Amino acid sequence: MDSDTIGLGLPLNQTLGRNLTHGMLDTLGKAIVVGRYETRPFPTEAEIAKAFGVSRSVTREAVKMLTAKGLVSARPRQGTVVQPSSQWNLFDTDVLRWLLDRKFSVQLLRQFNQLRIAIEPEAAALAALHHTPMELEAIREGLHRMERADAGDGDALDADIAFHVAVLRASGNPFYAQFQQMVATALRTSIRFTNRIKGRTASIADHAAVADAIAARDVTVSRAAMQRIIGDVLGLIGDTED
Repeated sequence: MDSDTIGLGLPLNQTLGRNLTHGMLDTLGKAIVVGRYETRPFPTEAEIAKAFGVSRSVTREAVKMLTAKGLVSARPRQGTVVQPSSQWNLFDTDVLRWLLDRKFSVQLLRQFNQLRIAIEPEAAALAALHHTPMELEAIREGLHRMERADAGDGDALDADIAFHVAVLRASGNPFYAQFQQMVATALRTSIRFTNRIKGRTASIADHAAVADAIAARDVTVSRAAMQRIIGDVLGLIGDTED
């Protein structure tokens, strides 16, 4: 039995890596998200184990992880079946990464930034109220990294992400802080796309306005400054078609 037999079309012995369970999870997760099982049944654990050349226990653990992410479910007398995309956990960073890798979609990018504009401005407002000196220093460091990257020293994308993650953490709200991995994952696609449209990196002045307002504990300006950053992104995306 090979990868084509179970719908993967991949050289399995080159895909798993050193961690068999996570390698299998990544391979199967991608296959589900790209639609390889839209017209064919999901393979049984025995079929997967044989195709990958691994034990049933490794296979079972990977399928459990897919189930936890909402991609598959086990049903009596039906075995493991792929769930409709409406059941997938979009806040899971693996699922989001697979979606973004599947096929670039302006619509998905727009939807993600619509979520951002509902969250990050409020996180900035809360950061203005609740930030600690250490958290403010992390925001400032993110901004400094952006400035250094703009001068050719460092990665502009990583610096931009570090800034936004630092603001989420400084909100003092653990629910906002939980978005940091999702934001970091999706921003990698969002920032690359918008920077390519603009022909430049993110506006350091706009990010500095957020940092300064948070430092001044100005809730209104912090919120508005972050809204301006994400609103600019949505404006760019709005002018683009899939």
